[in-house]
Amino acid sequence: MLRGKQAVADEGRRPGSSRITLLRRMLGLALEYRWPCAVVVLMQGGLVFLNLATLGLTGLGIDYLQWAVAEGVEAPRWPLGMVPPAGWSPVAVVAALSAGVFLSALLSAGLKFLAAITSAALSQRILIRLRTEVYQKLQTLSFRFYDAGESSSIINRAAGDANNVRAFVDGVIIRLVTTGLTLLVYTIYMVQVHAGLTLACLASTPLLWCCAVVFSRVVQPAYRQASESGDVLIRTLVENLQGMQVVKGFAREQEQAQQFAIVNGNIRRLKESIFWRLSAFQPAMGLLTQLNLLILLGYGGKLVIRGELSLGAGMFVFAGLLQEFATQVAHITNIVNSIQTSLASAERVFEVLDEPERIVRLPDSVRFSGVRSGIRLNRVSFGYSAARQVLRDVTLTIAAGECVGITGPTGSGKTTLLSLLKRFYDVDAGEILFDGQDIRTLDPDDVRRASGIVFQDSFLFSNSVAANIAFGAPGATLAQVERAAQIAAADGFIREMPEGYDATVGEHGSNLSGGQRQRLCLARALITEPSVLLLDDVTSAVDPETEHEIRLAMESAMRGRTTVVVSNRLSTLRQTDRIVVLMDGGVAAVGTHAELLEDCDYYRQLAALQGQPAEPLSRNVLVSEREELAHSSA
Repeated sequence: MLRGKQAVADEGRRPGSSRITLLRRMLGLALEYRWPCAVVVLMQGGLVFLNLATLGLTGLGIDYLQWAVAEGVEAPRWPLGMVPPAGWSPVAVVAALSAGVFLSALLSAGLKFLAAITSAALSQRILIRLRTEVYQKLQTLSFRFYDAGESSSIINRAAGDANNVRAFVDGVIIRLVTTGLTLLVYTIYMVQVHAGLTLACLASTPLLWCCAVVFSRVVQPAYRQASESGDVLIRTLVENLQGMQVVKGFAREQEQAQQFAIVNGNIRRLKESIFWRLSAFQPAMGLLTQLNLLILLGYGGKLVIRGELSLGAGMFVFAGLLQEFATQVAHITNIVNSIQTSLASAERVFEVLDEPERIVRLPDSVRFSGVRSGIRLNRVSFGYSAARQVLRDVTLTIAAGECVGITGPTGSGKTTLLSLLKRFYDVDAGEILFDGQDIRTLDPDDVRRASGIVFQDSFLFSNSVAANIAFGAPGATLAQVERAAQIAAADGFIREMPEGYDATVGEHGSNLSGGQRQRLCLARALITEPSVLLLDDVTSAVDPETEHEIRLAMESAMRGRTTVVVSNRLSTLRQTDRIVVLMDGGVAAVGTHAELLEDCDYYRQLAALQGQPAEPLSRNVLVSEREELAHSSA
């Protein structure tokens, strides 16, 4: 498994063992695709032998021509005893050798094509696998992970970093094996031709490896910084696009462009730092490999003059092999570059895959179909960090079918309480009971399906209206979608749209008003027929008329359901059976609208600020308002 054990992840974060552990895990990934990798390596090995055959036949042709036109020259040694027939003319022999070279080149071209196709297919399989694993893991992580991280970093890890980890297989493992095989075959061939000349020409090879190791250690920090700078670039771009109204509203386009240019400049400087080092490393490698050719010309030329080495099969092939040898050694630069990129990205990808799943389904989780007898919070405490306690010792009982309003100043823990009921987080102390059962013993998916939620930020997907409503119930029929929309008072404006329920919702619902988005979100929460309905300040950012429409929709949706409504608007709170006032993370008061006006200073101040009447709004008045709205719409 790519995720591995948590112990392995912890080991990977210890100083001194991180790189080794990351390399081991990426090697494990390559081993999972060992057969496709082996096929690619075999194809690359075939190319090595075909290239060797091309050089050998060309060198043999040179020796044959020298023997044919000059006297006193030793006859060439034919490989594998394949001596041409005695009746063949020199022209026929040279033509046959030329045909062999052409056939070898033709086979090499075909094999290169197959190797490229196979390698690309393998790369895409690994990339899709990595991105899928990262994406699936992101679905299982609790909100604590998202609270601590930035969306730009997460996006970059799932896209760019996953691709860099994939490159370790074809850009490092396969290339490294191929390079090693090529160097081994070429060395063996050269030793068979002349061992002394081979030893002299390859004497600089240890220096090449030393340069590669030093370069690897020098550039690794720069690659890590480049990945982190990529996060900043994505964050800057996404924030600018999402906040374009704010940017234009304050005429800050020029400043934003300058900020983006600064971020780009930081990345450019990091990349230039890497390229400078690469630019210094590659010529140094090239210089060391060119020394081999100087040795060949001096020592090899002396051997040719003495007659100890042929000009074609010896000197020419040796020169070609040394050039190929230099090319393969130069690949070490790219391999080292890929290793550093992959290591920096692997660390970030495996951080996601190793992140513990805090909200887990226990093996003995109890299946749950909905709240029947009520909800109880028993001395619940919770904080997003040890130093940030949001709720403290909260005790509250909500009867089945009851509608409870939650109000309080900003930061008092209202939305946090809803998140705990939805089990986006687990409590730090105390317990939350659904029908007398600790929520942590229930199946998390069952708990979330049993409760519908409408957030203050009405997020919609770029899809049809029907698909957005049916998001929680993909198998819902159109009749079920329409019924949910009718309860949420959304059916009227949907049918006024040219394409009705098939109309496409723009990104984040940009082509809808705030009230329309909220009613679609309410319909989405109702489509699953939840026993519990959680409403998070859904009327906070709409005008009075829209608020009135949403309140009527809420009153219809709450009927027969256990409902928790977070709001600071008394017009909404007056719809509830009881109101809970949270102050400093604790319960400050509980009562009806009238009772709190008498007993709670905060609630009286809230009513005074909003100019609300002291009398609660009766359900009969709400029903009358809803009927009036329906009549006017018709």
